[in-house]
Amino acid sequence: MYEDGIPCLWMRGGTSKGAYFLADDLPGDPGERDALLLAIMGSPDPRQIDGIGGADPLTSKVAVLSASSREDADVDYLFLQVFVDQALVSDAQGCGNILSGVGPAAIERCLVKASGEITPVRIHMVNSGEVAVARIETPNGKVNYQGKAEIAGVPGSHAAVPLLFVNIAGSMCGALLPTGNEVDIIDGVEATLIDNGMPCVIMRASDFGLSGTESREALEVNEGLKQRIEVIRLKAGPMMNLGDVSAASVPKMTLVSEPRTGGSIGTRSFIPHRVHASVGVLAAVTVATATRLVRSPAHALAHASTDGRYRIEHPTGDMEVFLDLAADGSVRGAGTIRTARKLFDGRVFANVPAW
Repeated sequence: MYEDGIPCLWMRGGTSKGAYFLADDLPGDPGERDALLLAIMGSPDPRQIDGIGGADPLTSKVAVLSASSREDADVDYLFLQVFVDQALVSDAQGCGNILSGVGPAAIERCLVKASGEITPVRIHMVNSGEVAVARIETPNGKVNYQGKAEIAGVPGSHAAVPLLFVNIAGSMCGALLPTGNEVDIIDGVEATLIDNGMPCVIMRASDFGLSGTESREALEVNEGLKQRIEVIRLKAGPMMNLGDVSAASVPKMTLVSEPRTGGSIGTRSFIPHRVHASVGVLAAVTVATATRLVRSPAHALAHASTDGRYRIEHPTGDMEVFLDLAADGSVRGAGTIRTARKLFDGRVFANVPAW
């Protein structure tokens, strides 16, 4: 059925890379679709040698796009995480980095018509049910990828892709604080269980004997640390209304520490079994939100913001996010600036059994 290949747009979105497909080009049955995506990426295989995946969770991602099913959006975006070394495709979370490529991809695929120098694209994030707005540079009716915006973890400069999120509190957990508490104690560790666009468990790095400045590589080989964090994650899942998360990619486990390079707070993120090379967009928004909770482990460690802007430090630099605050101090919305780039547009081939 797929001997002629499947139309595929391969893009870098933020600090991730992924395959962008039109929903009509993939099987309608989720099981058949997932089997195809596993074959396309080359999973399960730690090297993904027989597919286009990059042997890392950050480069084994998929965006499925279609005309919007809602009047308040222009395009539907379903994010799928294709696991590298497991035969598993998960829709249990969204991805703010891959989201930054959705606006350009929607215009490239004629789901949205370019309009003027800047084209706003309203994106229905199917995983969470929320809407984000991306502003895409479209001079002369075409997506522009060249510019002066720089983001940590990506070489060079590119066109800025501003993203605005609204009504994202409790995106998957039903409430900003699903337990109703600013801090819970799990296995003797204080943790903030919070969801402002991404379910996160936020804990002090020092409670694990860490400074918070450890490299990604040093954390990756610390099996004792990863096992301890996984035990806490499995207990946090039901507490966050996520149920059994043993086969899920959420919640994200985030260790926080004092900032070291002039930012607002330091982070090391587990996603959930590998260490993130940077930090997810919506995870950064959620961490920034946690710094405003007086009892959260993040609060005392953070440098307070006076203008709603937060620089979230991570292993390869920092990410700036901003919080739109109401008069009572609650978070009305959040935003950030990402970049994206089209890497190739063509057809991808996969060795899959006939259905």
